[in-house]
Amino acid sequence: MAGPTTARRGGERNRKPGPKSSAGSSRPPGGPKKKPVRPRGRTGAARSRAGRSGLFAGFSRRTRLILAAVAAALLGTGVVWALYGSSWLRATHVEVAGTEVLTGDEVREAAAVPLGEPLVSVDTDAIADRLRKKLPRIESVDVGRSWPRGIRLEVTERQPRAILEKGGKFIEIDGMGVRFATVDRAPAKVPRLVMEAPDDSPGVRHFGRARLEREGVRASASLPADVRRDTLVIRVRSYDSITVELTGGRTVVWGSGERGDAKARTLTALMKAAGGAKRFDVSAPGAPAASGS
Repeated sequence: MAGPTTARRGGERNRKPGPKSSAGSSRPPGGPKKKPVRPRGRTGAARSRAGRSGLFAGFSRRTRLILAAVAAALLGTGVVWALYGSSWLRATHVEVAGTEVLTGDEVREAAAVPLGEPLVSVDTDAIADRLRKKLPRIESVDVGRSWPRGIRLEVTERQPRAILEKGGKFIEIDGMGVRFATVDRAPAKVPRLVMEAPDDSPGVRHFGRARLEREGVRASASLPADVRRDTLVIRVRSYDSITVELTGGRTVVWGSGERGDAKARTLTALMKAAGGAKRFDVSAPGAPAASGS
């Protein structure tokens, strides 16, 4: 039994393997495995470098840097020439906006914009300073360049909160107590400020007349809008004795110029609750009073 089995096994070991069928192997019969052929040409990195080189492809790195520097210098020179040497970007006109009492010509004359100069070199801060000094009515002004050839002036005028009569003329005063204009005719709907404090009074000696004047204007500026429209006179007797005279013979005891917002809110509520009253006292806004009818 052992003999035949051994012989069969030996025969199997000595048998040479034959060629496999093409169905059982991916290698084609009869030849060695071929290596894949890579397409010739630039690699991705080489193509990227070439793309970055642009017009300077084919030059050495040093040459490319020199050429790039020359191109940048030429471009910068062209920009400088366009801004400063060209006639295209020079100031030729001035636009004015936001005026109410002032005219555009008055603003342009006071601004003294150097027409004909390169627009980029026009000193906008100097223009704003000139306007505020020459025209006190201007509270603020925004000076900007309107490319390619203009300067734009956006003006905000001061609004009178009170007028002070002196020598037959009227001095306009804004809410900060700044006297900014003297006019021949009193503007409509602006209360008149009457200073009744004598020069030798304690209030004038302690605070000064200018301070008392500012307190009266501050009271006027703090009034509710509908009350301000009906205000005829702001009467100042001392620092803490300011009264407001309204149309219809009504009077508001305001006290000092302090706590204006609280007094305005209290006055609005008091007038709604006692609309027929003639005298309203809000000098102590936490304890208001109304009387008369």
